[in-house]
Parts: sequence; structure tokens; C-alpha cells
Amino acid sequence: MKTDHLTQTPDRKPRFRRLFWGIVILILLACSAKIGVFLIGQYRPIGTGPAGPFVSREPFQSVWSERQVLLLGIGDSVTAGFGVDAPYNYVSRLLVNPPGEFPDMQGLCLRAVLPNITVLNISVSGSTSLHHAEHIEDDARFPVQAKDVFGIIVMTSGGNDLIHNYGQTPPREGAMYGATLEQAKPWIDNFRERLDRMMTGISDKFPGGCLIFLADVYDPTDGIGDAPSVFLPAWPDCMKILDAYNAVLRECTTRHDNVIAVPMHEAFLGHGIHCAQWWRATYRPEDPTYWFHSNIEDPNIRGYDAIRRLFLNAVVEERERIAAQDEQQYIQELYHAN
Repeated sequence: MKTDHLTQTPDRKPRFRRLFWGIVILILLACSAKIGVFLIGQYRPIGTGPAGPFVSREPFQSVWSERQVLLLGIGDSVTAGFGVDAPYNYVSRLLVNPPGEFPDMQGLCLRAVLPNITVLNISVSGSTSLHHAEHIEDDARFPVQAKDVFGIIVMTSGGNDLIHNYGQTPPREGAMYGATLEQAKPWIDNFRERLDRMMTGISDKFPGGCLIFLADVYDPTDGIGDAPSVFLPAWPDCMKILDAYNAVLRECTTRHDNVIAVPMHEAFLGHGIHCAQWWRATYRPEDPTYWFHSNIEDPNIRGYDAIRRLFLNAVVEERERIAAQDEQQYIQELYHAN
């Protein structure tokens, strides 16, 4: 008996289609994950309202000094107030409250406690510490003050030394972007010497005494050290050089009795390009917002509020030294009168 067997060939098309669409789905998921990470990285909420540390109202309840005081701004675009209207830069906000001031800061300004204060801002956007040394020596830009004038100097210097020329030219002093730490070491040593010379030069122009409030350099990468823009080349040693520059700035305040550190770097961590990334050690759950301008190197309006509060708190800590100047001036006048 002969039996015919029907031979069937398995249809591989369904299996192939399942494999194909599985691969497609995996690719789409991988791409979605990358896009999600990218979008989170680009998400930089600015927020609204006050920014920065609390400022106590108590020190502003009475006048500190009736003496003539000059509030002098020296430095780069941070002190020049790049990116905001004049009343909202930090130097102006130190002097007087701007329009629309936050309720917690109403009346908390230097004119409220130093009624005879005036202001001079010689800062220049884009300038480096090399320029600042020249500005201080320039008697036309910054003349020697009268003996009855006390100086309150607010200063930001060094940031542009690091970021210029954004990797578009070989690194050099004053334009160090892309340098190795070894390349930068002599420039860092020069910065140390230049800072000392600037502090002495400022003090020499205030025979009536002065206090210099010197900020360190903030970091828009929130301590990561990655290129803050896709248009900038990577800079492997950037954090090492930034840390070295900030160490020099802080050391300077220990060598000069009238120079006070303003911790801008610490205050701005967590408010840079990674501000929304909750897994970062620098994440600020109380205010996970971006304090920088669209150019990534200058503050936005809330960043300037924060800087104003940092400098104001530093000045408040020295109010007894400022008030003591009245007594010293009285003794000097009495001595000369006799």
C-alpha cells in the first residue's frame, strides 16, 4: 500500500516580520531614551521671584556711617551688568532697590545705611584680569580719592581669562580655553601676582580706607566640566584650571586684611546647565532653576539678584569696620585741628 506524503515548507515570513518589528521597536526605544536624556539636559527652567540667600533686615534698622562712601565696581561683564537693564545689575541693586523690588528686600540697600554713598562702575564686559590691572592703574578712569572718602569695592575678575577665546584660537594667557593644566600653571602664577598688585593698587587710591569684596568664579556646568554648548569644543582640564583660579582668588583674601571673599562659585552650583537633573549632587530641590543668561556665561535677572544678596551679606558682615571709620576720621580731624 502506497501512501502519498504532502510535504509542506514552513512559512518564515511571520517570524521575519516579528524580528524586523522587534528590531525597529528597540531602535525607537533607544532613540527615545537618548532624546529624553537630551531634552532633560536642555531643560533649564528660569523660575520667578527672589533668588539667592536670605538677607536679614535687622542690620538695616539704623545708619552705619555718615561718612562719604564710594561704591566702586571693578571687573568684567558680571559687574558691568551685561544682559539686564541698569537698575537690575547687582551693583545698582546694592546701592538702591530697583523698581518692583521683592518684598523681602524692600529697604535693604546700602543707601539706607550709608546716606552719603555714591557709585562708580568702571567694569567692562569682555575684560580679563589683565585689563582690570590696567583699569586700576588708570587715574583718568579711577582717580585717587579724597581722604574723607571710604571705599566699598565690589569685584569680579578672572572668568574671562578662562573662557576666551572659546577654543577658537590656541590657548594663551587671558584666553585659556582648551589649555592643559601644565600650560596654564605659569598663567595661574601670574594671576596670583596680578591680583596682589590690584588689591594694593586699589587700596593706595583710597587714603581714607577701603574694603574690597572679591568674588570667585562660578561654573555654569555645575561641576561637571562638560562643554556648556554644542558649539564649543571639549576642554578636559577645565575644572582643574577653574579650581586653581578660584584657589588663587580665595588665597588673596587671606593675604590682605581689607579683602573679603564672596562665595559666588558655591552659590551658583546647581543653577547652571544641569539645574533640572535631580540625580546630580549639585541639584537644588528648593530652587532647581537656571541663573544664567542665554549666552551661558553671564547671569540672568535672578542670577543678578542672587549676586546682589551675596555681596550685600558680605558687606553686612563688615559693617562694624565701616562704622569704625567715622571714629577714626573724627580722631584724625581732632588731631589736625590741635
